[in-house]
Amino acid sequence: MKLNFDSFIVALLCFIIIAYFFPQLYLWQEGKILEWITSVGVSLIFFFYGLKLSFQQLKTGLSNWKLHLLIQGATFVLFPLLVIPFYPLVQNELQHDFWLSFFFLAALPSTVSSSVVMVSIARGNIPAAIFNASISGLIGVVVTPLWMQFFLNFEQVDVVGDVYWGLIKEIIIPVIGGLVLQRYFGKWASKYNRQLGIFDKSIILLIVYSSFAESFVSGVFESTGKLYLLWIFVGVVLLFVLLYGMIYLLSKYVFKFNREDQITALFCGSKKSLTHGSVFGKFLFAHSPSAGLYFLPLMIFHALQILIVTMIAQRYHNKDAI
Repeated sequence: MKLNFDSFIVALLCFIIIAYFFPQLYLWQEGKILEWITSVGVSLIFFFYGLKLSFQQLKTGLSNWKLHLLIQGATFVLFPLLVIPFYPLVQNELQHDFWLSFFFLAALPSTVSSSVVMVSIARGNIPAAIFNASISGLIGVVVTPLWMQFFLNFEQVDVVGDVYWGLIKEIIIPVIGGLVLQRYFGKWASKYNRQLGIFDKSIILLIVYSSFAESFVSGVFESTGKLYLLWIFVGVVLLFVLLYGMIYLLSKYVFKFNREDQITALFCGSKKSLTHGSVFGKFLFAHSPSAGLYFLPLMIFHALQILIVTMIAQRYHNKDAI
């Protein structure tokens, strides 16, 4: 599993490099062809997600409301509140882009597959992990754009019309379609889960390519330098450590969860979804020349959470207690 995640991170870097040297695919037909491909691909991703969604496991994990409250609260409230206090420090456009990229990361839902895998490795509460990871993406369709609309300064973005309708069309409707057809194709989706995972990652790579190609063509990265990237990395590390530490303290000393629920709270509440981030960014940052900048913290966070949480999960696996 670790090798697969590592290879995907390498692929992300490769597609950014390709976007720099070969932006022609993005420029072809003014990007309409690539936009159509990614739109269809995103719809299929969430249609397959609906096919694989387990009602029984969701029902099993539904009762532990305190755990759900902590996880969703950390994901959609605590994380954004850690970033908002820095907004008054913004003095220019580049600093605004820097701050907004972190707020976008903070407002995103939790990831699904890796959260459940890590909780499983660490011997946590798997039904609760499945419930929270699954419901987080659906909550994010409403909450993430709601957070972002307070700070977006793109006049061409209509949060209610363009963003919400786009997310409903490409996420909610396909998920519902998958749920309706689950009885017919659910076993097929489970059988080919690995191949569907490769398809998911391929669409994400195309979205990342498109965003960075647009930014490279517009020259937005010319205003940044190595110091900018260094601060992005430092900020991501600090945010991850701070959030993880706060969830640990809340789950152990405030909510006083048992070991299994502590693990689930830590791994589900501290994750952010690259899949949802790629899709949400496609609508939130439509036609923005800074789109590539807004994805940087998310991609670094994705790599960091896989690396660190994998090691922590293995540590839990090898020990009976924290």
